[in-house]
Amino acid sequence: MIYAILGLAIGALLGYITPGVIPKMYASYFSVALMSALDTTFGGLRAAMENKYDNMVFLSGFFVNMLVAVFFCYAGNLLNIDFYLIVILVLGMRVFNNLAIIRRLYLDEKEKEAKGKEKEKAEKAG
Repeated sequence: MIYAILGLAIGALLGYITPGVIPKMYASYFSVALMSALDTTFGGLRAAMENKYDNMVFLSGFFVNMLVAVFFCYAGNLLNIDFYLIVILVLGMRVFNNLAIIRRLYLDEKEKEAKGKEKEKAEKAG
């Protein structure tokens, strides 16, 4: 937990110090890479909630998915086709799908906790 907080603090500090300007030429690549990173992050969170998380799968998926998404964007630019819009659409759908599953898993977990507390109260009372 301390590493996560330390990483967030360092990331926030670096984000504050470094300039946040992305040249227009690279904006589509950055947006695709960002959506890919979000997709992989929410997929990792989902896997952790399902007790299927594997660090190597997460890290390889993070970088490989990002590279493939940026490659599609680059290939689309070479062909004068806006592939980055398609990639962002697909990755956005995956992000929302993962969020929906995470929400359901979280609600199921809370429901199980509530039932467990009710059962304990019933056992103590009965």
